[in-house]
Amino acid sequence: MTLLIVIIVLGLVFDFINGFHDAANAIACVVTTKVLSPLKAVIWAASFNFLAFFVAKYIIGEFGIADTISKVVYHEFITLPIILSGLIAAISWNLLTWWLGIPSSSSHTLIGGFAGAAACASGFSVIHTGVVGLIAAFIVLAPVIGLVISTIISTIVLWSFRKMNVHRANRIFKRIQLISSGLFSIGHGLNDSQKVMGIIATAMIATGSIDNVNSMPNWLPLSCFAAIGAGTMVGGWRIIKTMGSKITKITPREGVCADMAGAFTLFITEILKVPVSTTHTITGAIMGVGAVKRLSAVRWGVSIKLVWAWILTIPVSGALAALIYLMFRAFGMC
Repeated sequence: MTLLIVIIVLGLVFDFINGFHDAANAIACVVTTKVLSPLKAVIWAASFNFLAFFVAKYIIGEFGIADTISKVVYHEFITLPIILSGLIAAISWNLLTWWLGIPSSSSHTLIGGFAGAAACASGFSVIHTGVVGLIAAFIVLAPVIGLVISTIISTIVLWSFRKMNVHRANRIFKRIQLISSGLFSIGHGLNDSQKVMGIIATAMIATGSIDNVNSMPNWLPLSCFAAIGAGTMVGGWRIIKTMGSKITKITPREGVCADMAGAFTLFITEILKVPVSTTHTITGAIMGVGAVKRLSAVRWGVSIKLVWAWILTIPVSGALAALIYLMFRAFGMC
């Protein structure tokens, strides 16, 4: 029971870190275009992060992404040391990439750590390859979907407002950007809060506390959504610079298009019950609005570096989790 409590606490710590690590995803556009100050932006985003709980609970009616995460490893092979190793590895990688200002994926860090520790304990056959394969496919698909949707939205908006005075258009889009950033923050809360929720629920299943994800107590999702919101309040200032200006310069109109494209992508993946990276999603969306302006507006060199960080996230966090699990086993904790 003590180890389960440690996992719950560390899970909520990871959610908090996830919030400030990924805060830049939700507020980069609205801060860069000076629609809101950084402080107001994080309060705005955090509020919608928590609002996402009520969307999932009472509108969608389920926590599908949490259920998907719980199935990464076959339940009969899951132990608490495996989950603990994965969480420690995920927290470590998240803090390192935050410190370096790299917008890596918190979700794939968590999945890589979980799978890596399980594979070290019992071999790769314990990993549900169908689930992991689907999640891995969306490492590519999520930014592509975000890019395509943002390209379509940007093209429609450009054509619709082509005759409007630029200054007037900027004033209009600054107001709309409050709505678009709020929608993206709801998508962020829906997607990222459920990942740790799935991990903690899996630990509770392993100890016999619950039978499945659908039977988890209400305090668990409430705690996870609250932790994400609290983390967002802290903010991820190092990553905002990369997301908001290094990929492409953003105007209020482009900020609206990027946020809306990112939100739509996250809502689609929520319906499909596929955990994706909000980082990948918004990066693809920002690249899309930049490419509509002109291809040279996107700093492709920066984007390529981000892609390499994404590719390395799962194997690096998986290897780190395996090493941590081996340390636990060496000290007789497994």
